[in-house]
Amino acid sequence: MVLVKAKVVDSTHLELLQPITTRKGLTVLVSVAESTDQDAERQQWLAASAESLRAAYGESEPDYSASMVKESNPDYGS
Repeated sequence: MVLVKAKVVDSTHLELLQPITTRKGLTVLVSVAESTDQDAERQQWLAASAESLRAAYGESEPDYSASMVKESNPDYGS
């Protein structure tokens, strides 16, 4: 197995940063591992999203009784 870095040209093309010795026309397997910088940013976005959900659906959210429902959803199972 050879580990080679590549630059993403577009969603279907990669540009290898060093040559490989594979013949033209052969199929190779590609495993994509995102950079740790992107992982850290993604974790920050996930944390911010979770906090927003906690604020929207937190302990201060009022309880709604079935009698308050004006029109029931027939697709919702009870």
